[in-house]
Amino acid sequence: MNRVAVLGSGSWGTTFAKVLADAGRDVRLWARRSEVVRDINTDQVNHDYLEGISLPATLTATSDVEVAVNGADAVVFAVPSQSLRENLGVWRDLLPTRVPIISLAKGVEIGTGLRMSEVIRTVGHIDPVRIVVVSGPNLAREIAQGQATATVVACIDHDQAIAVQQASANDYFRPYTITDVIGAEIAGAGKNIIALACGMAEGLGLASNTQASLITRGLDEITRLGVALGAQAATFAGLAGIGDLVATCSSPLSRNRTFGVRLAQGMGLEAAQAAGSGQVAEGVVSCRSLRALGATYGISMPITDAVFEVCYHQLPPAELVRSLMKRRHTPE
Repeated sequence: MNRVAVLGSGSWGTTFAKVLADAGRDVRLWARRSEVVRDINTDQVNHDYLEGISLPATLTATSDVEVAVNGADAVVFAVPSQSLRENLGVWRDLLPTRVPIISLAKGVEIGTGLRMSEVIRTVGHIDPVRIVVVSGPNLAREIAQGQATATVVACIDHDQAIAVQQASANDYFRPYTITDVIGAEIAGAGKNIIALACGMAEGLGLASNTQASLITRGLDEITRLGVALGAQAATFAGLAGIGDLVATCSSPLSRNRTFGVRLAQGMGLEAAQAAGSGQVAEGVVSCRSLRALGATYGISMPITDAVFEVCYHQLPPAELVRSLMKRRHTPE
């Protein structure tokens, strides 16, 4: 796996491209906008998403998808979850056959309830044994700075997961392999919702006990949904579950946590989005799709429900905590 194409030049796509380049791969990064391509190829910096981070010389950019994927030994999808279907419709006939397809997107598609690997399979007509999911604690800027992190590489074909593990491992990025794709994807989508709740709690001035309670009970509802879908409970106790959840709920670098703080401070969705450089936090979208999945499978998801009410029915964030505290008392 010497040449890798990364389709998507946001913070995580650019960071993972850097990870691969630092692991000795020749990486071509596709960016939609020509100015991003120019910045990367001339300054070796993605000024829009990773300002101040120097990119390796073995990482080059292009705005031509066909050029990016030509001769690639693996292709990485690094676009937002809700735009993956549309992009795949354009890319499908250009993708090389028989190579691993690596998904970085964390979300569940609105309307269909499909996980990202399922969108790749159905829209891209790609065999599931080729689809690899990267999850785990993935705060992009920390990784781009070379700070040590561990992550999860999930594929139903363990040999395929090992191949991606070996291609991406470097001095600061340590991947572990699992075969539980469902668990990795549900954990990755669900943690953004809980991070929104934690951000709202922070914005309301609530401290460590509240944060710990939301993280722990959030993990419980995400796990129950994942298991109902066929995931392994152990996945949620590992890097893709509690590891990613703690990082996303605790760090000021987390877009979802920061978005929740803004909501608690009285901003509406549009104002919070504008304050975040025009980016909508994934949890705002995921609370819709995961809530619908929970209803389909009869899974109680009170934190997800409360976040949905704040985002779409103007429930005051203070009522989010109050509604959770007033629920019927049950055994843990």
